Amino acid sequence: MLDNTPRWLLLDEPVASLDIGHQLLIMNCLSEFALLGCGVVAVMHDLNLTAMVADAVTIISDGQAIAQGPVADVFTDHWLSVAYKCALRTNTVPPSQHAFILPQVAGSSG
Repeated sequence: MLDNTPRWLLLDEPVASLDIGHQLLIMNCLSEFALLGCGVVAVMHDLNLTAMVADAVTIISDGQAIAQGPVADVFTDHWLSVAYKCALRTNTVPPSQHAFILPQVAGSSG
């Protein structure tokens, strides 16, 4: 890596308002950047896209970090339902085992 190459990217909703093809293109570019040994910190609201690409996540609710760590440890029914104040269910799709999240019943908590 060159000395003037950025080593960290700090991003706020880098794929907001993009179609899924462009979302995946951007997320692949960010993943390749991370594979070069660089860091990527992104604020994301798309839980499914985040689960697909993130190494680690932090859930922030009411201004407080309530859970952080590997996606599998943090994207659980409990933590997501607490954070979003509605019942959410975390599932996985074989063979990738990437989590995906579906809302259950609006207005209820789990």
